[in-house]
Amino acid sequence: MNSWDSDLAYQAVVRAFVNGDPLDQAGGPLDVRAVVAGIRADAKDGFLLEEVPWERFPDGVSVREVMERLRSGDASAVRGALDSLIGLCANDMRAAVAPTVPFLIRIGADPEAGHRAGALTVTAEVARFRHQGVCTRADMLRFRGDDEWFFEVTGYLQNWSVQAARDAIAVDTDLLLPLLDDPDPAVRIATAYALATASTRAQDILSAFHACLLAEHDPAVRAGLVLAIAQLARAHQDSPTVVWMRACWSDPARQPEVRVSTALGWMCLTDLPVPDELRAMLDDLATHETAQLMAPLPWMRAAENTNGNGLHRCLRTMLHPDTPDAEDHDDPWS
Repeated sequence: MNSWDSDLAYQAVVRAFVNGDPLDQAGGPLDVRAVVAGIRADAKDGFLLEEVPWERFPDGVSVREVMERLRSGDASAVRGALDSLIGLCANDMRAAVAPTVPFLIRIGADPEAGHRAGALTVTAEVARFRHQGVCTRADMLRFRGDDEWFFEVTGYLQNWSVQAARDAIAVDTDLLLPLLDDPDPAVRIATAYALATASTRAQDILSAFHACLLAEHDPAVRAGLVLAIAQLARAHQDSPTVVWMRACWSDPARQPEVRVSTALGWMCLTDLPVPDELRAMLDDLATHETAQLMAPLPWMRAAENTNGNGLHRCLRTMLHPDTPDAEDHDDPWS
């Protein structure tokens, strides 16, 4: 027997979202957007987990227990807790994880905390739909719109889980922006990955991304900032970013990883035919070394598979869309 059969939260979700009209739950106790938005600032800052109604969502009680372990100070316990939260996202169960976002942001912002980059990465993953790592120009950096519903394995409306996380990130933008200058490159990358999902304050965030890109000395972080700019611009339909990316990838004075990343971003932001100039640039600069440099970026990790690294798989899919994905041995960048 499925353990969910005796889970009251799961039964409530099925009644409300599977057997009923999900829109009837908008703003109510099962609307995780309202739950996250209703967490008091003092509760967030004080890590007052008891103020969050975790039990309303499937696996919420276990998520509360996981959050307690994050404060244990034991490195292995913290690592295991973050792995558990990432696992729930991978298993398409974000509703119970969305209320963790304000707390995870504060862990990431605490210079004394451990696993800060991991906490920020979980924050960012909650705010992305399942299968966000597809490689096509149309879908790689796309957030699905509100015109189409997607449901989690429990029957919960995934759109609401993702929106709750994106809204929470937007609310805490001022906590996250300083982390773009953090001494740890992994924290800087994870922060950009999270801020790229923010539902509001896009212009403030884009301005910060551009300023940091000019000052950034780490090539992997530069590539990550470019992809974050592209994803945020796509979500908020920022047309000047398309022009900027076109100028960047065609500029030989730019660093190779910036030109390659802006080429990826430009292809995702427009459906124009790919110019021969862009293809030639990628032939020269999308090397094995560039792919290795970009491999740790979460966008690239999401795109990789057993047959190819993330960068080369993206390029092959975008530039040669008729080539079957399994035939990575035909990849001109392999």
